[in-house]
Amino acid sequence: MDLRITKTKNAIINTFLSLRAKKPLEKITVKELCETAMINKSTFYSHYSDIYDLSDSLETEVVLSVIQSMDHPEYIFENPGEFTRQLFLGYLSQDSLIQILFSHNRSSILVSKIEKAVKEMAFERYPQFRTQPAQNIGLTFAIYGGYYAYAESRHYDRETVISVLGEITRKVGELLTLPKDREA
Repeated sequence: MDLRITKTKNAIINTFLSLRAKKPLEKITVKELCETAMINKSTFYSHYSDIYDLSDSLETEVVLSVIQSMDHPEYIFENPGEFTRQLFLGYLSQDSLIQILFSHNRSSILVSKIEKAVKEMAFERYPQFRTQPAQNIGLTFAIYGGYYAYAESRHYDRETVISVLGEITRKVGELLTLPKDREA
């Protein structure tokens, strides 16, 4: 990629993150971003269709980083406690961006995108679970419940929170765990 394009895109992203750290997404305008980044609106629009497109692109990158940081995402069925530990370490690795991009009324978007990505990976490995209520409900519970419990428990020791959530997920995982006679 051309160095000028890379620098322009970085300026757009850095300016957006700076603005986003101070205000809700709905209050950021393309005009304000362009003035702050010292670029033309046409330059912005050559990269993104609007502020929401830029935000979605960055949100998706963060979600991919969280998921890709997990060594074994298939552990949701095989070892749910370890899955939870890896997922929350992934959240921690992207914590500053998560706090900026998913603040205000966008926190549920993070969990929704994580759920979709995790389910897709899990069901690639275990396609027979795609339509099974117990596995779908259990995954949703583990992802949403775990994240919100984590978010509300940030004031406790990080390792303790991750350990407790891992144990809870392990117990819930008894509903998800693959019986030996049905392994794929």
